[in-house]
Amino acid sequence: MAPTFVVVPQWQGSISPRAMRLVDGAAAIQGDLPFSATRLVDVPVEAGDALDTGVHRFSAIQVVRERHARVLKDTTDWALSIGGDCGIALAAVEHAARTHPGDLAVVWFDAHPDLHTPESSPSGGFCGMVLRAISGEGPAEFELAAASSVPLQNVVLAGIRDVDDAEDVLLHDRKLMRVSCSELADPTSLVAAIAATGARHVFVHIDLDVLDPAALEGLSDLIPFGLSVADLGGAITALRAEFTVAGATITGFAPASPEAATDDLPSILRIIGALTR
Repeated sequence: MAPTFVVVPQWQGSISPRAMRLVDGAAAIQGDLPFSATRLVDVPVEAGDALDTGVHRFSAIQVVRERHARVLKDTTDWALSIGGDCGIALAAVEHAARTHPGDLAVVWFDAHPDLHTPESSPSGGFCGMVLRAISGEGPAEFELAAASSVPLQNVVLAGIRDVDDAEDVLLHDRKLMRVSCSELADPTSLVAAIAATGARHVFVHIDLDVLDPAALEGLSDLIPFGLSVADLGGAITALRAEFTVAGATITGFAPASPEAATDDLPSILRIIGALTR
């Protein structure tokens, strides 16, 4: 069944100087989505306050999380949430985990592992903490229940290549599953990694910076040696052949101008097509 599209133009989780471009990116993608199947989450204009949490703009991020969750609750099947920054994955994965308790793996297509806590983060940006929060090990203020979290042993990190020291320690100490960009040219290893979790349902998170900058211009972070659109699409197709997609997010589109957005949209629509056809 085709998903409900949920557009969440959140920018507050990003620490990039181009963060406001994420709002434009979400709007550009929304323009090519089917109107009757698309819902829009109202994002506050104000930046929000940390409220002594160690998370920049925490109050605004929490408001968006609650509003996003309410929209997801009303969806009849699975949802594809379009950001905005990758912090929107928190509510999206929570919803999928509650819908498929104990039977959900997460594939995290991203140049970054996003495994910080407020104590380890060099920036305080929630975008770098969201996967740790999804695992139930993140900021206590998000109050993630065990039934709506996904443990790190059920997460596969795909295409990460910009890792901070504290994250590197966690990756090695926990022996977290990783699939490199070169390995993703053949999705067999990715499928095997998900199968090893024992889950039958998979949540697919895509931060577009997993792509090589040559493949997409509208990226907040330009991290070389990333995926091609074809390899990302092939990996998604292979996952869908073996597992049931329980939800997905596409985040990180930050075009410099409407004209630049138009140039990138065919590639993004190919990725959406791989998830939804």
